[in-house]
Parts: sequence; C-alpha cells; structure tokens
Amino acid sequence: MRFHILTLFPALFVSPLSSTMLQKGQERGALQFVLHDIRDFATDKHRVTDDCPYGGGHGMVLKPEPVVGALESLGTEAPRPWRVLLSPQGQLLTPARVAALAAQPDLALVCGRYEGVDERIRSFVDEELSIGDYILSGGEIAALVVIDAVSRLVPGVLGCEESTAVESFSNGLLEYPQYTRPPEFRGLVIPDVLRSGDHRAIAIWRRRQALQRTYERRPDLLARAELNDDDRAFLATLSARLLSLT
Repeated sequence: MRFHILTLFPALFVSPLSSTMLQKGQERGALQFVLHDIRDFATDKHRVTDDCPYGGGHGMVLKPEPVVGALESLGTEAPRPWRVLLSPQGQLLTPARVAALAAQPDLALVCGRYEGVDERIRSFVDEELSIGDYILSGGEIAALVVIDAVSRLVPGVLGCEESTAVESFSNGLLEYPQYTRPPEFRGLVIPDVLRSGDHRAIAIWRRRQALQRTYERRPDLLARAELNDDDRAFLATLSARLLSLT
C-alpha cells in the first residue's frame, strides 16, 4: 500500500515512519511512504502557502494553489490516489472507516495548517477525516494516526496478523485484560483460568471480560456490537448485579 503525505513539514514524519511496525512494513514491501512538500507547489518565488482570510479574522489560511497542485501532481485520472483531507470538520475515524481505507491501494493524506484551508480545496478531495473532537496544530499528527491504524490492516505489516481480530473495537467491544509472566506481581495474581490449559474456558472468560469492560467503560459500544444469546444473558446478569448494589 502506498501513502502520499502532503505537508508543509515533511521532517515531522521521518522518525515515525522509520521505526517499529511502519519500518518493518516497508522492509517487507507491504508499505510505501512518499512525502510531498506543499511549498514545492507554491506559485511565487518566496514559496508562500498561506494568506490572510477574506473578510478579516484571526490567523492565516492555507492557499488553494499549492495544495491542489500537489494533489494533481499525483494524477487526475483513475486510478489516482484516494484523497483525504485531515480536518476537525471531517467524519470521525472509526474502525469501519479504517478498514475501508486499508482496501485502497493508494492514499493521499493532506495535512492542513494555520487557521484552516481555503474552502475550495475541499472540492478536490474525496473525503475529510477527523481523529477526534479537539484541535491540533496541524494535520500531521492526525495523518500519523490514520497511517498507523490503516497500516495494521495491510497484509504483511504485522508479524501476527490474527492479533487484529481481538483488539479493542475490532468486534465492537473493548479488548479483554491481558497478562504475561510473572504469575504474581506485588500481590497481584493472574486469573487461574489463564493457566488452566482449558482453551474453551479461557475463551469464555475472555469474552465475558470484554463484555464487562465494555459495559463498564463504553456502554455506548454495545448497541453496535455483535452479540449472541450468551452475551446478552451475561450482560443481563451484570445489569442485575449493579441494580442490587444500588
């Protein structure tokens, strides 16, 4: 999978893209990253990429010419990269959206800056994405979040691809608790079932732990989770237990 990253600050990506999973994905030929400096597409000799907003106001606005020029340098006819603008006004990044992006062979991620982007830039992208209801200094950090989340689903990136099947949100639930050695740490002991060797009992325990953790921490997720009759019965006992304590 190829990521084109359009940014005013390419240096921000050098270290993250050359470390851990993303580096291994490149070594295995599963990932490719191409950095594009938006300043290279400015139309004046001073490489100006921002200007004052029409109508007055605070801050500066990213100009349309360099951004659109950078996008069109990647191709204007199909097949061209799927164009994504990182923006607090975009739709929220969800597991479903991550999976859809992972199915694209080429992504172009546009990192906004300053007070915002010229509205006309939105006519040249395929979608806008937000990673949450807060403001960042620019789209670079948001782009790295998208890259990391999407790359995990690209075949050949993870050493153990099956691990994504049980992570938080993958099945609509938070992940069950995880333990490793030693079996006891400062008086905290791992559950006996995990050392029992009974794989069916372990699977049931993990499923119920995931349900309970989701019920307690993110009950909103349960409305969209894939639940069976056993899950619903267990959740009913949790609810009854809490009611008995009130």
